[in-house]
Amino acid sequence: MKSPIAVAGSAADFSDALPSPTSPAAVPCHSSPGRHYYLAVDRTQFKMRTLLELLGVVADRRSGLPIATCVSSRDELDAVCAAVTNLSFVSMSPLYSDQAEAERASVLEKFRQETIQWNQTTKATNIAESSRLESIGSKLSIVVATDACLPQAAMAEAPLMARVLINYELPTKKEAYLRRMSTCLAADGIVINMVVGGEVATLKALEENSGLLIAEMPIHVSEIL
Repeated sequence: MKSPIAVAGSAADFSDALPSPTSPAAVPCHSSPGRHYYLAVDRTQFKMRTLLELLGVVADRRSGLPIATCVSSRDELDAVCAAVTNLSFVSMSPLYSDQAEAERASVLEKFRQETIQWNQTTKATNIAESSRLESIGSKLSIVVATDACLPQAAMAEAPLMARVLINYELPTKKEAYLRRMSTCLAADGIVINMVVGGEVATLKALEENSGLLIAEMPIHVSEIL
């Protein structure tokens, strides 16, 4: 795994492709047989802007895509929701720890229904045709949640089955990483881990302890979507 230590922070970098993390001392990253990727962010203050640019690129190519975004704290959840809610191409719903049970159930069910609809659309047509049709008035469907608010099997809550899981904040333990996968992600989905320079060691530890291969994010988003 190449050390994810540098990514540019301007909107122009995301005009038609995602930046590839590079390091003078890094060796080429071998291709991943799995569906786990890391997206390097140069500085913490660029992280939110990078997320918004990433969502913009995804929306241009696969509008309507169901996405789960995970954070580690309520403060970050509030920050992400405040930023994402201003995007005209996103339909966003948060999962809060103090949310009323009925509202929580409504958010989960709405997202699952949108996921089912998206899956049916992509199965009915090929990817190119599906992307063209979805781009007409269809928004990205996004759920934002902390680890404490993920679907719980003990409460008979079904997984979200999102096509994409974005770890806006990288979990520090493999158990948290694997739980996010099992409760949020479809079997053939992908995980995008947003990583700043100081989290390189955490990413490597997650990769080694979980037995997963977390590959460098491809230059073009369409390669993994």
